[in-house]
Amino acid sequence: MTGAVIDSGDGVTHVFPVCDGYVIGSCVKSIPLAGSDMTKFIADEIKNRREDLPQGSLTEIAQKIKEDHCYVAKDLMSEFQKFDEKPEGEMVQSSRFKTFVHKTLSNKMCNVDVGYERFLAPEMFFHPVSLLTLILYFFVQEFMHPSWTKPLEQVVDECIQACPIHYRLKLYNNIVLSGGSTLFTGFDKRLQRNLQSVLDSRQAISNALHNRNDTQSCKVSKNLVQAFAVWFGGSMIGSMDNFPQICKSREQYLEDGPSICRFNPIFNS
Repeated sequence: MTGAVIDSGDGVTHVFPVCDGYVIGSCVKSIPLAGSDMTKFIADEIKNRREDLPQGSLTEIAQKIKEDHCYVAKDLMSEFQKFDEKPEGEMVQSSRFKTFVHKTLSNKMCNVDVGYERFLAPEMFFHPVSLLTLILYFFVQEFMHPSWTKPLEQVVDECIQACPIHYRLKLYNNIVLSGGSTLFTGFDKRLQRNLQSVLDSRQAISNALHNRNDTQSCKVSKNLVQAFAVWFGGSMIGSMDNFPQICKSREQYLEDGPSICRFNPIFNS
């Protein structure tokens, strides 16, 4: 009944704090980064390489590459090194480079090389534009939103810190992922590690001021219905025995108009 939900789909990412079953609306955070931004980044990378592709299929190919080959790296610089490594004495690419095979409407096959974009696309959630990353400056400018530079862990931390203090420990220890853009391999582990680093830094300052040795933990959880959690939640409500009493009928909507949606008896329970 209490936890923080990170919901990221195609158009936008939200962080919702849920306390005893109720969303604290004033603490909800929104991020203008989601699946469509990653798809666009991959499409731009493919276009810049001048790949020979069927006309009008670039976005579709980019989306499939995102879904099939992208993942979240543990460390950005280390991942670049792994991609650049070659077997000793051989002039071949690293096995981390992939080839995506696309079948056109005319049943022709075309191959698309997939490289650094495998981990750079999801990296937009964790890698803000910073002077400390001058080496990656040109990469970062391409895939980061021009008006958003906060990493996801900072947004989650700000969301939870804005909630009532007696809920914060429960929220940190029950962070739930929702939506297709959170399905990347390593997403949960990277977020948990980054958020834990934020908590450790703040706790170290508090311990120094009060001469303590306290610790604070966090937990990010994957789940079986992660890809369609919103629809699953709706089906759970729809299957309740008292759903006909708490929902609004079409006849009521036609009589009262959109204002009828401003109140629902479910919030009285």
